Amino acid sequence: MDLGLAGSTAVVTGGSKGMGLAIAETLATEGARVAVMARGQEALDAAVQVLRAAGAPDAIGISVDMADADSIAAGFAAVADWWGEVNSLVHTIGPGDGYFEDMGDDDWEAAFALGTMSGVRSIRAALPLLRAASWARIVTLSAHSIQRQNPRIVAYTASKAALSSVTKNLSKSLAKEGILVNCVCPGTIVTASFTENLRDILAADGLDATNPVDVMTWIDDNFHQPCDLGRAGLPEEIASITTYLASKRNGYVTGATVNVDGGSDFV
Repeated sequence: MDLGLAGSTAVVTGGSKGMGLAIAETLATEGARVAVMARGQEALDAAVQVLRAAGAPDAIGISVDMADADSIAAGFAAVADWWGEVNSLVHTIGPGDGYFEDMGDDDWEAAFALGTMSGVRSIRAALPLLRAASWARIVTLSAHSIQRQNPRIVAYTASKAALSSVTKNLSKSLAKEGILVNCVCPGTIVTASFTENLRDILAADGLDATNPVDVMTWIDDNFHQPCDLGRAGLPEEIASITTYLASKRNGYVTGATVNVDGGSDFV
């Protein structure tokens, strides 16, 4: 299926690793010119090499602190200088997690700075570039925990719920301009950072943090949140639906909150 991305321009925030990099790589494979934004320059440089090998020879890595409004504005100003327009904005940034009793005001403010305001600021900075393009799409990544609560990630979930609400609202206000806006809610996804953070914890139960079936077994045992497919997901499975929603081929889906979680008990 031709997604109409050849020669288009795309920005992926948080695009240096995990789901963000998988999305950026899929966009590159489909022929888009891709800029990725993240804080760490080493990871950005590695991501750019991946994207160039995937089919985006002029891929760009931009060091941006997504908790800082001025840094976000400067990142998109650089994109404006290079391209002058953007067809696809995919925002994937998320905060850390923690239990309610362990989180003070500073922790909550940091969670909303990354989980919500980074999206607000990125979209605001990108809008002139999206409006300058012949077609434009916005996709944000929220989380299935906004509908399936987990006490371990209370502030993360609250910030992502706010982002989902902003996304839905923008789909209405931007529809008259032909800018389609959607939200993807990933379930449990086996990324490198997930594996690194939980390797020892799962190993203590005799489970492998790189194995999607073992990961879902651990999720079910500890949080009682299984999925119908019986396994965790992979970054490329988030990338495929996100790339479609961010593409010209998507001409009629807007305002959607799309669960990509292997099947769950909510709608």
